[in-house]
Amino acid sequence: MPKLTIGFSPCPNDTFIFDAMVHGKVDTEGLEFDVTLADVEALNRVALDGRLDITKLSFHAFGHCISHYVLLDTGSALGRGVGPLLVATGRDKNLSEATVAIPGRYTTANFLLQFAFPKVQRRVEMLFSDIEDAVLAGQVDAGVIIHESRFTYAERGLVQLADLGTIWEQQTGMPIPLGGIVVRRRFDVDLRQKINRVLRRSLEYAYAHPTGVLPFVRAHAQTMDPDVMRRHIDLYVNEYSRALGRQGRAAVEAMWQLGREKDIFPPFTGEIFAV
Repeated sequence: MPKLTIGFSPCPNDTFIFDAMVHGKVDTEGLEFDVTLADVEALNRVALDGRLDITKLSFHAFGHCISHYVLLDTGSALGRGVGPLLVATGRDKNLSEATVAIPGRYTTANFLLQFAFPKVQRRVEMLFSDIEDAVLAGQVDAGVIIHESRFTYAERGLVQLADLGTIWEQQTGMPIPLGGIVVRRRFDVDLRQKINRVLRRSLEYAYAHPTGVLPFVRAHAQTMDPDVMRRHIDLYVNEYSRALGRQGRAAVEAMWQLGREKDIFPPFTGEIFAV
């Protein structure tokens, strides 16, 4: 079997999960991988064209490329208290007239901004790591931050206008579905299950050997403070990453249904989950 193309981000939660499987530290059951590392919005756009066999993507993007992919049970980033934050230099912001930086059109952060503040019309796409600086420089009125920025914004002098994840939780009662791992819809059930087993094995290896995966994580975290890196992993890799479970699946279905009701996602009637 040829190598499977696989994409994930250089963020610590992804490199933590994927290290063992892409470097042969666990039994891959004969699978080999050709790895693409990219920012999540770049991966989202690649997924829209169905170019990778396996990829991490935002659940917002999943709604737009669901005809190409199905969702694995392992590897997702969901939870409570893990959502994107809307920040600014001060609290006196009229959001209906504000220009707001977002980390990509197809990110779940943008979906949640639309869900919480539908009157925000002026949205500017930026690389997630540039948003804090753009807000501080006055290039935009506010910004939606994700990943490690939630640990650093306050010390940089920014204030939280809203926790978009909390708004989702309060209005839906569901954990926040941020991102997941999908595989090609055309893969048969046996291959889907094999990929999911290998991915779960890789995650369990990371939990059992955290120092063993640290070099790969650190290499791509670059200048990130070690404490921030650890908190990043702890926040986004949790029980839903091991297995979605009933509640995790319900949260994904809730986002899908909401997106369909608001005509954000195209019509589709097939299955969502790989197994």
